[in-house]
Amino acid sequence: MADATEERWLLAETVRLRGDVLVSIDDRTGAETSYREAIAIAQQQGAKLWELRAATSLARLWHHQAKRKQAHALLAPVYNWLTEGLGTPVLQEAKALLDELA
Repeated sequence: MADATEERWLLAETVRLRGDVLVSIDDRTGAETSYREAIAIAQQQGAKLWELRAATSLARLWHHQAKRKQAHALLAPVYNWLTEGLGTPVLQEAKALLDELA
């Protein structure tokens, strides 16, 4: 649909949500692939909020796989880049996960 309409501003979030669906059906490999793709799309677009959401999802997945250091290393730089909106639910969720990973 994004290709047909050339509306790509929500593409990273759509791909991230696909990862969430894959987690729900216990396809962790597929979910990781989707989260990585969402991060790459967000980075290409310079969309830090979408990058943070995808990085949070991937970090959470890794946290459940006992990959705490990898998860923290992925999430911390994206979270630390953002300097405004720290009270928003998205940033609060990322901060809470970072605190768990520390």
